[in-house]
Amino acid sequence: MTPPATPPAVPPLPLPTADREGCERLAADLRAAGFTADGVRSAWGADNDDAVGRGVRGPALRVLGDRGDALAVLARLLVLGMPQDEASVAAALPRTGVAGLCALGLATTDGTRVAPTALIRPQSYAVGTGDGHWWIASDLDEAALAGPLPEDHVLGVGGASFTLAELQLPTPAARALDLGTGCGIQALRAREHVAEVVATDVSERGLAFARLNAALNGVTGIDARAGSLFAPVAGERFDRVISNPPFVITPRRTGVPAYEYRDGGMIGDALVASVIRDVGEHLVPGGVAQMLGNWETRDGVPGLERVREWVDTSPVPVDAWVVERERTDPLAYAELWIRDGGTVPGTREFDRLLDAWLEDFAARGVTGIGFGYVLLRRPAGGDAPTLARYETVTQPLPQGGLGAHLAEALAAHDRLADMDDAAVAASVLRVSGDVTEVRHHRPGEEDPTVIELRQGGGFARSLSVDPALAALVGACDGDLAVGALIDAIAQLLEVDAGALRADLLPRVRELLFTGFLGFAPDAEGGPR
Repeated sequence: MTPPATPPAVPPLPLPTADREGCERLAADLRAAGFTADGVRSAWGADNDDAVGRGVRGPALRVLGDRGDALAVLARLLVLGMPQDEASVAAALPRTGVAGLCALGLATTDGTRVAPTALIRPQSYAVGTGDGHWWIASDLDEAALAGPLPEDHVLGVGGASFTLAELQLPTPAARALDLGTGCGIQALRAREHVAEVVATDVSERGLAFARLNAALNGVTGIDARAGSLFAPVAGERFDRVISNPPFVITPRRTGVPAYEYRDGGMIGDALVASVIRDVGEHLVPGGVAQMLGNWETRDGVPGLERVREWVDTSPVPVDAWVVERERTDPLAYAELWIRDGGTVPGTREFDRLLDAWLEDFAARGVTGIGFGYVLLRRPAGGDAPTLARYETVTQPLPQGGLGAHLAEALAAHDRLADMDDAAVAASVLRVSGDVTEVRHHRPGEEDPTVIELRQGGGFARSLSVDPALAALVGACDGDLAVGALIDAIAQLLEVDAGALRADLLPRVRELLFTGFLGFAPDAEGGPR
């Protein structure tokens, strides 16, 4: 009996090349074709655009039909990863040409058809008071490959990377480190506020895409270096460290794919723990690190408590603000990441991988996995840390502005750290413009049973407050000091003013940190 033939090996895709002149020509062609996030979304419709993001491209193709204009050709070629005839591509890219696209390592041609070897997807994002735009090149996805991803796959802009880009502090700085840069989106975002960025990765393929994306978007000042974690920047310090590390918890056993873009090669959440413990040594005094991560709940110890232990054992003491956004069980976590690699449920391979994941979690006593945001800061001037905040925030967040909110919260914290209660009482405050109040009444009753303060921006927090705090917030209009307002409220409620101050002032501090209240400006426009 003749044994089955071994399928031919799939040749490796070419590395992209960051030729600046070639990238400038390609950018000019993309711009002329209207190849923007809004342009592509309009071409096949908002719902179909969302479907493309989920890997479903049929509805978008039906809308495009046989359109041969430049936008349609480029959308099929570069967004969906579908081969197009050479004449159409040449017409869509008059400055670049088919040869130029191939020279950049983004396509191959047989003289008749042009086959993409990478995707280029336009991305829009909020910047300051307006909108920004990137073209982000990355490897072909599952739909374009019609199968599982290779282990050296370079991911484009996913939900996590876009989240971290929006979390970055929008304040000026001199040097930043993008640890685990991948396709380079965090480095691009950082360069909007930071003069120089060092971008590192173990993946040479990822670094090639990062260099290409910088050139394609006309961004300079990014130094891409190869190496693991902090090895490429040994002895260096930065004002900012940004990292979307390969934090996915993956069984370390033969036969389980280890994707470079998501798997750090360590057991459990050890990679995230390592970055948290070590990053303080690479921050200048006052420097801030921001990262995403997963953490395990093990043997009854909650994930956030384990993160606190990592922070507390850092050789360099740091301020910490950790926000857990999601928590999932081992089964759901395993299903998510097995599907992410392109293995579909109902197959023997899926079941084999699922068993491996669940056995790995059980061996460590893992009952839950958290995901969230980590902000660490090295105190200025050798001071002791003053911020240790570990919280769970699961409500949906408004788009944009979260980085600015974090910066404002840190500034409020620092100001409050130097203020005693008398100084807080002497402050003049103003309620933030995005705050609303909701009162719940029982039918026929005059007094509310519940008073809520709701925040439209920031973390979209909702707080239940008592009548005294509600009255204080409502009276913060930038006119009278907090202490005078509390005294008036105490008289109105017929309670002791000293006791009311002791109750309300700590909560005023919290409202200032979380952004419900702000310091009112003085006559010169600075905060009073």
